[in-house]
Amino acid sequence: MSLNDKIFLPELYTYKDYEQWKGNWELINGYPISKSPSPKRKHQFFSSKFNWYFRNLLVSKNLQCNCEVYSELDWIINDDTVVRPDAMIVCGKFETDFLTFPPALILEITSPTSRMRDRNSKFILYEMSGVKFYIIADPDKQTTELFELISNKYTEVNTTNLKLTDNCTLEIELNKIW
Repeated sequence: MSLNDKIFLPELYTYKDYEQWKGNWELINGYPISKSPSPKRKHQFFSSKFNWYFRNLLVSKNLQCNCEVYSELDWIINDDTVVRPDAMIVCGKFETDFLTFPPALILEITSPTSRMRDRNSKFILYEMSGVKFYIIADPDKQTTELFELISNKYTEVNTTNLKLTDNCTLEIELNKIW
């Protein structure tokens, strides 16, 4: 390591630091990532439609899933990684104001500023953390990509059945969300 590396090496942070920050942040491997400014209109519109669609599926089918849809909820993966996915489906009981275990499904709505992070660091992070389904939506192209964790690796799938838990399978039509 040269002197320049020591001078310009960014400081690493933990969840304790994160708790004190104002604004909209994520923390990945100790590196802070600003999520400001707020998402654009197309992004927010798709997010609300996604939430409505999946909440409606969970309620209208009278499924005994014990799953809920959340927007912008902190998921504390470990002491130096906290993410706030655009939306997620969480199965199982938790009583804190944040999540400490992997959700069953995560939705990230890509934008020009988040595209590389959603497709690279978050893709790998969610895969390594055991998130069963990962959806990347592009509001500009009106496309969705669905990835399923199979043998600990994400594989893009074209399915209409999402088995969130042993007792909960949702029949979906992602193209209806657009």
